[in-house]
Amino acid sequence: MTLNEHDRTIIMDSIRDIHDFPKPGIVFKDITTLLSDKNAYGVLMKHLHDRYSSYNLTHIAGIDARGFIFGAALAQMLGVGFIPIRKKGKLPYTTVSEKYSLEYGVDEVEVHIDAFSNVENPQVLLIDDLIATGGTAYAAASLINKVGATCVEACFIMGLDFLDGQKKLSEVVPVYTVIGVD
Repeated sequence: MTLNEHDRTIIMDSIRDIHDFPKPGIVFKDITTLLSDKNAYGVLMKHLHDRYSSYNLTHIAGIDARGFIFGAALAQMLGVGFIPIRKKGKLPYTTVSEKYSLEYGVDEVEVHIDAFSNVENPQVLLIDDLIATGGTAYAAASLINKVGATCVEACFIMGLDFLDGQKKLSEVVPVYTVIGVD
């Protein structure tokens, strides 16, 4: 199930472009205006609910921090658990981590070692607001599988189609972007 044109327009019209942020030449897609628009946010969340209600998910995993906004709400709507995937050092219990490359270095994400231990054969949807180069998402999907769950799909509200992140990530998990941006 994909987004229809009417609903796509509602969502896109609610997202603000910020030029030259965080540096000159970048057009930042600001989702805070989507979140504050109850109609647009409702359209988005209904779409996500309708898309994933037949997936037999046990959990939604959201990537720190904007993935928490969509993931926790969707988990509640679907009646499944929510698992945070955080930057290194932010989770209080024993964790498993996965490193990924940045333009100038390496970063790391973590999940609790027992995040999915409350169910047999955990089926997990990974969610975040945006996929660009895909490094963080690739690491997060790997983490989910590393701790004994199955990442069944990775979902992003927006995908930067002119970058290779979606292609790279689709090598390990199916990828769905609600809205592609050229």
